[in-house]
Amino acid sequence: MEILPFLFWPFVASLILTGIHAYLGVHVVERGVIFVDLALAQIAALGATIAILLGMDPHGRGAYFLSLGFTFLGAGIFSVARTRRGHIPQEAFIGIAYAVASATAILAMSKATGETEHLKDMLVGNILAVSRAEVAKTALLYGGIGLFHYIFRKKFLLISTNPAQAEASGMSIRFWDFLFYASFGFVVTSSVAIAGVLLVFCYLIVPSVGAMLFADKIGRRLAIGWTMGTLVSALGVYFSVLLDLPTGATIVCTFGGVLILMFFVHLIFFHGGRARALEGASSVEKSSERVLQATNVQSRN
Repeated sequence: MEILPFLFWPFVASLILTGIHAYLGVHVVERGVIFVDLALAQIAALGATIAILLGMDPHGRGAYFLSLGFTFLGAGIFSVARTRRGHIPQEAFIGIAYAVASATAILAMSKATGETEHLKDMLVGNILAVSRAEVAKTALLYGGIGLFHYIFRKKFLLISTNPAQAEASGMSIRFWDFLFYASFGFVVTSSVAIAGVLLVFCYLIVPSVGAMLFADKIGRRLAIGWTMGTLVSALGVYFSVLLDLPTGATIVCTFGGVLILMFFVHLIFFHGGRARALEGASSVEKSSERVLQATNVQSRN
């Protein structure tokens, strides 16, 4: 009971992360760009590393805005990477961006030997040390981004679930993609500073994947994802303090354990149930369909 007041603000921070990332995760999974969050998070971490090399305060405004600028650059690249014919999967560009950002960050880290602890926090996070001021600032920022997505929710959902129909209706796919990834960048830049790259990725993907096991509709998937994220956050933070383990890594492992449990529950009680094919949920499947169609056309010719 003595540790509960100490865990209050880290738990509130985890709830805020769950709220925004579970929603964005629905879009990411539908688009089939599963690793976009990991790539943007790594790009944001690269910006923070460069800021350290330039002598900036790792927690100062300069480092934050430099990291945000790097993230916007990544958002611009990803928004133009969606080719109309789809002959090059967007996930390929995302993977390349992640690899290059990671390698560049490693090179930068080799020159920032005095900040190894901070650089480690960018990877695994230190959510246990979050302050009340950081939580309030993050809540205001994510609230504004959530309002932005609510106002334009129909456009974002249409592009995520049915890009062909969105393009046919006259929408500029690349423009709205940039707005999506730019708002995504605001979230990722702030989240990495609080929770680290790995935990941010888990908050984005794992609740959405777990929800997909039991629901097809967006509303139900959000409800399941938010519930899962809340429970896992509480358990992860508590176990990290109880067992004296790194908080970020503990929550990540808890996410993995709960997802495995949800998979077995689905396998035992829901296996064989009918579910619709999710639009954008598998870019590999879509690419395969395009290859088969092209092959059939060539065969007829």
